[in-house]
Amino acid sequence: MKNLKLKAARAGLDMSQADLAEAVGVSRQTISAIEKGDYNPTINLCIKICKVLGKTLDELFWIEE
Repeated sequence: MKNLKLKAARAGLDMSQADLAEAVGVSRQTISAIEKGDYNPTINLCIKICKVLGKTLDELFWIEE
């Protein structure tokens, strides 16, 4: 499932995938894969992403059923 919330939060801060990747210590390809829904990040990576983007885990990673 695509993570459009992550993509929107990143874009809202005018950050590229590369910018976010550098800030959290992963490759740009990893961020791309998370946004496409091709990769499930570890909880530690989720927390790092949330801190950089100023969002909560629920705001970025909770899946509504």
